Amino acid sequence: MSRTVGESLPFLLKDLGVDTVFGLPGVHTLEFFRAMDQSGIRHVGVRHEQGAGFMADGYARSSGRPGVCLVISGPGVTNVATPLGQAYSDSIPVLALSSVNAMGDFGMGRGMLHEMTDQRAATAPITALSATAFSPDQVPVLLERAFALFMSTRPRPNHIAFPLDLLPQPATARAVKPPRLSPPGPAPEQIAELAQLIKTAQQPVLIAGGGAVHASLEIIELAERLAMPVVTSIAAKGVIADDHPLSLSTTLQRPETRQLIAAADLVVVLGSELSEPDLYVTADSEKTGGSDALVHGKLTVKGKFVRIDIDPSILSGDQPLDLGILADSALSLRALLALLPAGKAPARRDIAALRRRMREAVTPLEAKHIKVLDAVRAALPADGFVVGDMTQIAYTGCVHYQTQQPRTWFFPMGYGTMGYALPAAIGAKLATPERPGVVLAGDGGLLFTVQELATAVELELPLAIVLWNNDGLGEIKDFMQARGLPLISVKPRNPDFLALAKSFGCDAERPASPADLQAAIASAFTKKKPTLIEVREDAAYLA
Repeated sequence: MSRTVGESLPFLLKDLGVDTVFGLPGVHTLEFFRAMDQSGIRHVGVRHEQGAGFMADGYARSSGRPGVCLVISGPGVTNVATPLGQAYSDSIPVLALSSVNAMGDFGMGRGMLHEMTDQRAATAPITALSATAFSPDQVPVLLERAFALFMSTRPRPNHIAFPLDLLPQPATARAVKPPRLSPPGPAPEQIAELAQLIKTAQQPVLIAGGGAVHASLEIIELAERLAMPVVTSIAAKGVIADDHPLSLSTTLQRPETRQLIAAADLVVVLGSELSEPDLYVTADSEKTGGSDALVHGKLTVKGKFVRIDIDPSILSGDQPLDLGILADSALSLRALLALLPAGKAPARRDIAALRRRMREAVTPLEAKHIKVLDAVRAALPADGFVVGDMTQIAYTGCVHYQTQQPRTWFFPMGYGTMGYALPAAIGAKLATPERPGVVLAGDGGLLFTVQELATAVELELPLAIVLWNNDGLGEIKDFMQARGLPLISVKPRNPDFLALAKSFGCDAERPASPADLQAAIASAFTKKKPTLIEVREDAAYLA
């Protein structure tokens, strides 16, 4: 049966393994919906295109498969640009599809609906591929190219636009061919060199990043063979359980961990750019001197420095390397393990003491956060996921929330987008419906995308939305106070969140104790709707 380009798109996506598309129908995307139901693709209607992008991001993080969103030209593209920026920063495979004005209108300035002077250029800086299909034959080629990039290189987002006058044209007869690609493996001689460095090292340290999320088993085996402490970036949280004897979790910003790294005679960084946000010192820590006068974004490495990464730009950074291996993390570790003695080495006793000191050296605000995080941990099974927003309690959670598995802690650290948590959790839940999920948001961030409560209710998603309410933009307020600045626009008026949630059709609670909080979270997983659970920073039970 012959189809138009617009009609063919859902079928092409299906052939590429896509089962869900997030978006908001518009007059410029109607042709895409003509055969959406026939294709078997599930379309999730959102309340704002930003929500569609974040849902695609959460879907990808939870499942490991590309997340897809479909938006209109012009404002749809600029609305989804923020999620694309987040996905680009955190290396998440998101495919954004959009319409664009008719080819005959490009550059003419006729004031067409949703017109932009150069829509492709709007997404080019925040995507690996920003392209426009100009003929039916180009459609499957560009889709294949996008998925090839996801599979074989650093998985950053892609954007493909379809002109309005292309959509009704007859689709090409060429079928889409799912790419059969693998990421690059390491050069044997480089792995041999690394093995020799490891055999002679007395104080090695491994730093694992988001590019090593799929290498959890290899990381644990390497650590146990060598009694090698493992520090993770926030994107890699859970690749080794936080309570493992060799895990220092996501503590790159803590003075104790940084001193351990500085004293190491060998530092191996696996799939991480060691970005500034992973070394971020919060206002609360800065205020109390916990930052140890650290320079943001810098990590001191005095010993041998080795990096394994799929992105060649990471291997030519500011800090000189003793060895740079351009390869996939899991493939590299498998090759390395084959050259190292088998068996397990005894755990280092100083790691437990180091973790204990960091747990004890928390600020009063972090101590409040930890009570809430411990309740979340107690209510969630090991494979349950938490999606954090840019909020103080999630900053604390990046360090102190106890993960047991990879892909169970999602946080928008790189781009640092407020409003991420709720829509991303919707995408994560749809990708892995068997896993319970918690949204961890602040009062400021939730209001960025609060309209997606309607989407979660409509989908009957049993999400537990833990709202940390400090009646303001707490992190910015604390920085203003610490630096002697006047408090401007950091104490906005809040709504009645319980009433607001109920107006959307959610359940809503305000627990009176840690036990009540844990029970409310556990109960939320049994419902066919989301539950907003408000936790006030000034609650007596957190004192």
